Amino acid sequence: MSKHRGKSKDKAKVEVEVENKAKGKAAGAKAVAAGEPAGKLTTKDYEKELAKLHVELVKLQEWVKFKGLKVCIVFEGRDGAGKGGTIKAITERVSPRTFRVVALPAPTEREKSQMYIQRYLPHFPAAGEVVIFDRSWYNRAGVERVMGFCTEQQVKRFLEVVPNFEKLMVESGIILVKYWLEVSPEEQTRRLKGRVNDGRKIWKLSPMDIKSYTRWDDYTRARDEMFATSDTGWAPWYVANSEDKKKVRLNIIKHLLSRIPYEELPREKVKLPERKNIGKYKSPEYPMNFIPEVF
Repeated sequence: MSKHRGKSKDKAKVEVEVENKAKGKAAGAKAVAAGEPAGKLTTKDYEKELAKLHVELVKLQEWVKFKGLKVCIVFEGRDGAGKGGTIKAITERVSPRTFRVVALPAPTEREKSQMYIQRYLPHFPAAGEVVIFDRSWYNRAGVERVMGFCTEQQVKRFLEVVPNFEKLMVESGIILVKYWLEVSPEEQTRRLKGRVNDGRKIWKLSPMDIKSYTRWDDYTRARDEMFATSDTGWAPWYVANSEDKKKVRLNIIKHLLSRIPYEELPREKVKLPERKNIGKYKSPEYPMNFIPEVF
């Protein structure tokens, strides 16, 4: 009797689990249909989707070279928003000769004396290139403004000029795509704290990041004014929810692929030729300096 009761309990448990899974899938589908984020992505699912998108990015790369397109992608957002990780996800499987990442350091004294936009111009894309700016000329509207590295008059002038400057970029044939990664104060705090005791990430936490951390509302105000003047029909801002790093990477790559029309180019099937005469050449005895095989 007790054995029969145990089987009934196991059966009931399985039925509950199946029902819960079904409810979870239904809720996820409903959220996606409503344009809301679904549940947390597993690493396996993330890597599977990323692999598919990487294939498409390679197709885009070949199309950009074939057509001589000039693509400029701008990434902006607060510290810890996930810009670097997203850029790495984009560039992981493409050629660095086609996809170039530009992350400029603080301006030198000489650069400070130049026209503000001047130091960015040499990095703009030529035909067959995709240039990704990890922070850009929008430093003037963000960190420089909030941290007092420029005057309010300089900011005002920048915001007046930048729409026309970007219009010139687009009219010259550059495909300009601008992303702002949006993260909550709670998630930013969690990520920055994670850098403190992580030897792999501590370099990301600069003294400027620490100072900036206390100026949340100032950055929000600066962001809003930046959007109000530079979110134009020819160069709109695209905002990406960055609470989940895996999701934001997939969402941005998917969106980027939709913004640049491309086609898959025909490719000849590759077949490795047969090696001939291998082993006939004998290397002379040479005292090579092999590294220790620790692993």
